[in-house]
Amino acid sequence: MLIAQPQLTGLQLGPPDREPRNLPVSDKRSKSGLLPRQRIRAMLDHKMILATTEIDESQLQPASLDLRLGSRAFRIRASFLPGPDKRVPDQLAKLKYDEIKLDDGAVLEKGCVYLVELQEHLRLSDSIAAVANPKSSTGRLDVFTRLISNASEAFDSVKPGYEGPLFAEISPRSFSIKVRKGSRLNQIRFRRLNSQHEDHSVFHVDDRVLRQMHEQRPLVDGDLTLRHGLLLRVGLSSESTAEGIIGYRAQKFTDSIDIDNAGAYDVADYWEPILARHDNRLILDPHQFYILASAERLHIPPDLAAEMVPIDPTMGEFRVHYAGFFDPGFGYTEHGHPGSRAVLEVRSHEVPFILDDRQIIGRLIFERLSEVPDVLYGQALTSSYQGQGLKLSKHFRG
Repeated sequence: MLIAQPQLTGLQLGPPDREPRNLPVSDKRSKSGLLPRQRIRAMLDHKMILATTEIDESQLQPASLDLRLGSRAFRIRASFLPGPDKRVPDQLAKLKYDEIKLDDGAVLEKGCVYLVELQEHLRLSDSIAAVANPKSSTGRLDVFTRLISNASEAFDSVKPGYEGPLFAEISPRSFSIKVRKGSRLNQIRFRRLNSQHEDHSVFHVDDRVLRQMHEQRPLVDGDLTLRHGLLLRVGLSSESTAEGIIGYRAQKFTDSIDIDNAGAYDVADYWEPILARHDNRLILDPHQFYILASAERLHIPPDLAAEMVPIDPTMGEFRVHYAGFFDPGFGYTEHGHPGSRAVLEVRSHEVPFILDDRQIIGRLIFERLSEVPDVLYGQALTSSYQGQGLKLSKHFRG
């Protein structure tokens, strides 16, 4: 077997003693929905989340848990899913790969695909499922990362009752990145299901309810445009940003970026600033990566979270937002200001594509939490993007 079974711990060091499945965190009488920070901590206490090294308090976000890379990466020829009744290590054994040690750090080259076992393992109850996404800083570096579990037929999704390890598929696209054991590239969220949920995807707040919420406390500055979620528009005019810069385009030939080194790099060494044009348009070049921002400022209430999903692919030849999760409290204050713009990670496909100012570029779907988190986004030291406008990842100065 390629990947040995590690010794696992919960929040406290020690062996993973078997716990009963009727845990308070998954009590059938409890409200369904996305689990907040305090319930994720309860999962740790009850050893529903285990790890090879002790989990740090800073991994706990308002409605998610940061996941950490393990000590080995495997460079593989292509992405894969294990499929039903198959384990990731068994499928990996059938592929040609190069093993890379991460204990002292290693560079993952752009254009390559890597598989890394994560330090966190799961032992979920039958009423809790999980879903993952890249962290915001990961997406802003154009690092494509997805979660894989044993016997899975879909990325970034973990079925209720799952017991076993987690793996990250990592593919840097614009910049080579340096990572090490403990680096955090993605995060996982947990949903409590009830007997009426046939799967873990039926949690979206419908448009009628969103409109009622917006009338009581704004979800977004300006007009509310709803169509199976909140529609967002791209800001490309000089009025929407400082110094006339409306976006950034990744340079093609750069040095690598250390994923754990915040505030260490000059913007000019990695990005080309894009100035607003007189016609408030931007032409996306094929296969280029852009950082743009929404025209609107968001206000995510304490009892909701939101996720960016692509618009209908027939509306444009581009992909938007790799890391599209917005924690409870993102851009939120009691008085509704100042709000935070959504930073958009955009990649054009096969043909040049014209974007106009305030063109619809993405859609936010909202879901309820089972209860309000004990810490909201912006209240923790790990909240890097509260109140943001157009902003690159935390790795860049300024």
